[in-house]
Amino acid sequence: MPLNMIFCSYTTMLVWLQNHLLTCPFKSLTGIDCPGCGFQRSVVALLQGNLHLSLQYYPATIPLIITAIVVIADGRLAFDKNNLVKKSLYIFTALIIASAYILKMTGSAPLISHF
Repeated sequence: MPLNMIFCSYTTMLVWLQNHLLTCPFKSLTGIDCPGCGFQRSVVALLQGNLHLSLQYYPATIPLIITAIVVIADGRLAFDKNNLVKKSLYIFTALIIASAYILKMTGSAPLISHF
């Protein structure tokens, strides 16, 4: 019984998230996708267990989540004294964001831009 309640509330949360995605102010003003467009949909797809769709919506979601976890963990545990790990993750994530954005804007990638 408790497992069913957890699953139902998780499903309800996902439906709520899908219906309450924030509008991108840059896109609403210019009509052009920003480098972060697709992140919210990507997170929802990832929470639903659909890795392929998540990567199509926004390829940098998983690197961003990993970077956030490492930064938070380093803030608490101070394991990255020279900031080498964080700097490497920042560069890697930025390259993925920039590459995916360029491919999306040139129409060279099969990325999904709208629901």
